Formats: sequence, structure tokens, C-alpha cells
Amino acid sequence: MCGIVGFIEKAGRQDAPSGRIVFTMLQALACRGPDGTGVALIGPEPDSGASPGEAWSIRIAGAQELPADRLTPLGRFIPLLDGSPWDKKPRSLRFRFVPNPGVGADDIERALGACRGGLEVLSLGRQLDLVKQVGSPSQLEADYAVSKWTGPLAIGHTRLSTESRIDLSHSQPFWAHGFPDLATVHNGHVTNYHQLRRRYEQRGVIFYTDNDSEVIGVYLRDRIEHGLTLPEALESSVSELDGAFNYLVACANGLGIVRDRYGFKPLVVAETDQWVAVATEEIALRRAFGGKFNTVEPQPGVSFFHPITSGVALPAAVA
Repeated sequence: MCGIVGFIEKAGRQDAPSGRIVFTMLQALACRGPDGTGVALIGPEPDSGASPGEAWSIRIAGAQELPADRLTPLGRFIPLLDGSPWDKKPRSLRFRFVPNPGVGADDIERALGACRGGLEVLSLGRQLDLVKQVGSPSQLEADYAVSKWTGPLAIGHTRLSTESRIDLSHSQPFWAHGFPDLATVHNGHVTNYHQLRRRYEQRGVIFYTDNDSEVIGVYLRDRIEHGLTLPEALESSVSELDGAFNYLVACANGLGIVRDRYGFKPLVVAETDQWVAVATEEIALRRAFGGKFNTVEPQPGVSFFHPITSGVALPAAVA
């Protein structure tokens, strides 16, 4: 019953109103999920005075207020914190930094002592920001003003909890922990979730929730680390993830869309010369864009990837 939405502006304009578009679509789908909502945005690279490509942004959250001393371990890895504006919101904290050479996303999480039920890294990367919380899209907007966010790509989620807790951590989107600038939203059920989770936990992967949706980002990261491209990993997930589901992926290069082999869950895609948008229900697309445009329902078992600046049409299996 959850709702998922996504938008990509093909030309990659940094001032594209992706936050407003995704927020409007989420409002249209708010009745599908009262338990949580969230947005992940691919925006401009941060300007922290560093050389292009060096600066990262991180957003952290915790089950309780975040004491300042939790950030002390970052001094081992991050030489640049001063001069960066701190974005302090009700349950999260965002700042920009430049990691020391050779420091990766996993190192940052370990330095912070990120753990289940404690401090959690919600997003990390050069262009990704991610906010989520319990409640409606309107509540998210009141706290974070997501309608004012700009960037070429955004995805969103409104949640109906069916099997796991209702809290910030279990809300979506999910950052693919350890992999910068990659986030997912999911509607449906991954029925081989427990099998996959045991496999990844044996390799040392930490899970922050009992939500089956969390395994999707872990799966994609694993496939990419084994040599697949993201489009190839999306394609392989169609056969390797069981269940009835749709999911979307936001990354710095583009938007991924996957529909399972059965097609039980609704999904609608629209495309013009300027943009591609996707939502669980067509009403969300009409609410956000109005005007005249065609929509299609992807065939079951389809995955495709829209790169930023590509202008690539929908594949034949979808169009």
C-alpha cells in the first residue's frame, strides 16, 4: 500500500524544481501510507572551498538527540569542518566535509559508531541528501521545506507499515550504506529478504532495521562491488529478488526503475523531451505536472535506467 515517486530532469539542471515535484506527488499519494515519508535528492555538489569532487555531505540521525561529542571521532578522518553550514533539524544533522585521502564511507560510519538503535548515517556522498520521518508529507515539508530543494533528480516514499516498526529508521528512502550517492524507495515485499540478509550479515554487513526494503540497497552495492554496472545490477535484481514489488534508485548518474516479474504492484511512468517521472498512481503525475502527456505501465519483469543528460527514450519493453 506504500507509495513511491521519482523525477529526473534529463538535462541535469541543478535548479530543476525536483523537490517541489516530488513533494506534490507525495501529497497526492499520502492516503497510501500514514506511517512515514521521506525524500532523497541528487543535488549540486557542495561548495566547501575544496577542489571539485572532494567535498562530501553527510546527514546523521539518532533515536534521541545527537550530543556534540558523538562527532569527535570524525576528527581522525575529516580535516575540514569549519566554515561549513550545519543544517540542524528535529532529528537529523547535516554538514559538509572533506575526507582525508583513502577514507571511505564505511570508515566514516565506523568512526561515528553508527549502530542499530543508535546513531545512523542517513545519507552520504557528494550530491545526495536524504530526509525521512514518521508522519505525513506535510509534516516532512514543515520540518525540511523539501519543496524548495533543487537538483536534477529526486525520489520519495510514503509508508504503510505492514511488518516492521514505525520510526525514523524504518521509514524510507534508504541510503545504500557504504556506497556514496545511492538511495532506494520500495513498494511491496521482498520475500527472500531473510535469506539475503543472513548471507550479507555473514559478510559483516550491518542492518539498521527489520524492513525488507533495506536489503535492496545492500544487494545493489554487493553486485556493483562484484563488477556489475548499476543498470546491470538492476536487471539482475529482477530474477534474484523474489516477491511482488517495484523500486526506484537515485544516484548521481541517473534514475533506476524496477518492476518485479509478476506486476502485482501498480506503477506508472511518464516521459517528455525534458523529464521522466514515475509514481505508484497516475494521479500523482497529474497533480504534479498537469498538462498533456502520455503515461505507460511498465511490463512485469522490466528494469531500466535513465541517465542524467541522456535523453534516452523508454525501452521497447516499457514504451
